[in-house]
Amino acid sequence: MTRKILVTSALPYANGHIHLGHLVEYIQTDIWARFQRMRGNTCYYVCADDTHGTPIMLRAQQENITPEQLIADMSEAHQRDFGAFNIAFDNYYTTHSDENKAFAEGIYLQAKADGHIESRTIKQAYDAEANMFLPDRFIKGECPKCGASDQYGDNCEACGSTYETTELKNAVSVVSGSTPTEKETEHLFFKVNDFKDFLSSFLESGAVQKEIANKMTEWFETDLKAWDISRDAPYWGFKIPETEDKYFYVWLDAPIGYLASFKNYCDNNDASFEDFWNQDSEAEVYHFIGKDIAYFHTLFWPALLNAGGYRSPTGVFCHGFLTVNGQKMSKSRGTFIQASTYLNHLPAEPLRYYYAAKLNNTAEDIDLNLEDFQQRVNSDLVGKVVNIASRCAGFINKKFDNKLSASLHDPQLYQQFIDASETIANFYEQRKFSQAMREIMKLADAANQYIDEQKPWVLAKDENTLASVQDVCTQGINMFRAIICYLTPVMPALSAQSATFLNQPITRWEDLQTPLLDVSIASFKPLLKRIEKDSIDAMLAENTKPLEIAKTPTKKSNKKEKTAPSTIDIHDFSKIDLRVAEIINAESVEGADKLLQLTLAVGDEKRTVFAGIKDAYQPNQLIGKLTVVVANLAPRKMRFGLSEGMVLAAGSGDNGIFLLSPDSGAKSGMKIQ
Repeated sequence: MTRKILVTSALPYANGHIHLGHLVEYIQTDIWARFQRMRGNTCYYVCADDTHGTPIMLRAQQENITPEQLIADMSEAHQRDFGAFNIAFDNYYTTHSDENKAFAEGIYLQAKADGHIESRTIKQAYDAEANMFLPDRFIKGECPKCGASDQYGDNCEACGSTYETTELKNAVSVVSGSTPTEKETEHLFFKVNDFKDFLSSFLESGAVQKEIANKMTEWFETDLKAWDISRDAPYWGFKIPETEDKYFYVWLDAPIGYLASFKNYCDNNDASFEDFWNQDSEAEVYHFIGKDIAYFHTLFWPALLNAGGYRSPTGVFCHGFLTVNGQKMSKSRGTFIQASTYLNHLPAEPLRYYYAAKLNNTAEDIDLNLEDFQQRVNSDLVGKVVNIASRCAGFINKKFDNKLSASLHDPQLYQQFIDASETIANFYEQRKFSQAMREIMKLADAANQYIDEQKPWVLAKDENTLASVQDVCTQGINMFRAIICYLTPVMPALSAQSATFLNQPITRWEDLQTPLLDVSIASFKPLLKRIEKDSIDAMLAENTKPLEIAKTPTKKSNKKEKTAPSTIDIHDFSKIDLRVAEIINAESVEGADKLLQLTLAVGDEKRTVFAGIKDAYQPNQLIGKLTVVVANLAPRKMRFGLSEGMVLAAGSGDNGIFLLSPDSGAKSGMKIQ
């Protein structure tokens, strides 16, 4: 029976570009949707840009453009990146739409009519200079627990503590640089606890991965807190009905974008919105999201849908984060890689394959190890899969006028490839992509082993065995075709190129049930190139940019100021990450008069820094010495090597240069407060 399926990915925020971490989710979703279509199911994949909120409003002001222009420009950039990675949305829309406004208002008014909305007076941080209330993320200061500077108003990234905004020490507004005050305001709250029993049943239904469901049920030990769904003007978003200066919080209308995008698709195509979203719908609806927003998608979102009279998701699939080379993505290491930067140096499909080879149906993080990425792509895709076609096609093209034989050389072996169909399909269905890739590569190994054993290059030398060459290579071409069919959800472009070579489309899972016999193929052309280390290095080099310090506005003064060096405020300075480092080695740099090459231990991390202090220090004087390093300065490529930071020194004219050193008791890796 044909299934009717709707899938979505989390909506990318229209305040930044797509990076490789984002792509984990969109590639995962796209693979699953493509697989469903290949199996003959009706499967729609919709998404949209998340376009509302204070960050959008402020960025538009800074760039002196309208929010509409900002989100239009970002939507174009997002869709360009998605298209380049072969993400095949049926509809890509925006939350700033008439459909989204209508759904948000409808759900809210229904919830209000049913008693699920309450009004409450609260105190919030207020920027009197900017004349606006401040979200937690627009307040920074010192953590009240550990004292770390430059921390947000709700949690500390240094020690992990959470706290109230009012507890933050030396707090400043990111908008104006002024000290926030407290001000009362009336807000609207969605009473999530009204849906506690419903949500408990939803989490127990199997719609959410067990580890995520278990985490969410921790909230049920007490009553579920009412959710603040309003924000005060000025705010970029939809005004709440029956209010003068209240707007829907961006997290209310963002998931509603799933409804709006699909409604927009249905209104312009032959599809029924009601068939998917009515409460009695038998269609399937799945959300693919990151584990960091599971709270919104497994508690607030199902409750909102229920309040509005819509069905619950069939499943909410959470994935983990992406690390690069075993560490959190880092701008200073060049591993916070935007999609467009990657595409300047490397093709899209190998990354789709590498992610598939790592992904499973849990919320575990996956790692993009760039060395492993290069080796696996070259070994699996070039050395195994494409190699099958290239080894066989030449003989068919040159000796048999592009014609495949009328029979397979080893039908039983080909049947093994057919028999793997359901195993691989089940892995795809369960989102166990890594296991599917392993099964596919086992088939590639079997095909290459077969060709090695048959040795068509030897058979081709003898006229008596020449006919066998056609049979053997026809067998190889058909095994290649089966493998490509199984890889099609992951590598649609490779599949399309292969279909051109085979003169046969590869669009349905069952296509491989009947082998290609007694038909002509096209001349073989290279399908994939090897990934070279130079390309990876060039990508990292391009992605490594100098540290940019974003200035926050400071208060204006009516006094006439003297000409002076440009200044930065405390907010700017707090962006600089100063760390204690131990010099574990120092040596002269050949060809450089003033440079020493320092090897630093910054906690557990080792770094190389080139410093112009040769006139002041002999290398052996520095070993074991503690100094201060700018740890988040972007690496700089010099002709002597890569300098991964900057040590701080003082100097004045003839008085020499002096490295800054912390007091005794300091340890390598400590953050300078």
